[in-house]
Amino acid sequence: MERSARPTEVVPVTSPFANPNRSGVPPRLPTPPTGWPIGSYATYEEAQRAVDHLAVEDFPVQDVMIVGVDLMLVERITGKLTWSRVLMTGAASGAWFGLFVGLLLTLFSPEPGVTVGPVLTGLITGVFFGLVFAAVGYGSARGKRDFQSASQLVAGRYDVLCHPKSAEKGRDLLAKLAMRPVNPGN
Repeated sequence: MERSARPTEVVPVTSPFANPNRSGVPPRLPTPPTGWPIGSYATYEEAQRAVDHLAVEDFPVQDVMIVGVDLMLVERITGKLTWSRVLMTGAASGAWFGLFVGLLLTLFSPEPGVTVGPVLTGLITGVFFGLVFAAVGYGSARGKRDFQSASQLVAGRYDVLCHPKSAEKGRDLLAKLAMRPVNPGN
């Protein structure tokens, strides 16, 4: 039996740092980070300082990425919620929205100039609906969340990864940076 020869398929080899869509643009789909670690820092500010140092030293920073490791969601409590605070906040946000709508109505009004009627109507309507929505939202929680907070995503550490072809040079440059004293004004 004779075997027929098949043409071999050519598969392009791509870099994990390359984006097949456009260069210099991060991939659209979430992708795990790749590269060799060249530095690890306790804060994002320190990792950013390291990459800034690499940029000053004419290092190809397009081969570098900062990766937050051990992610945590930190919710800082900013205050206690009360009915008066909820209603005041609702009225204020409704007033801003109503004022915006009222000003838009005056732009499309057949009368020249800014008239008070649409602005005042928008403002009053906005305050009313802001109060209603805030009261319904807070009342439906039934005391299960009587505080205000601000959430932030933080990492336990920040690793600087680099394309393998430049990793050794990057490590050397960051080692020199680590030997320098930290200047708060810099």
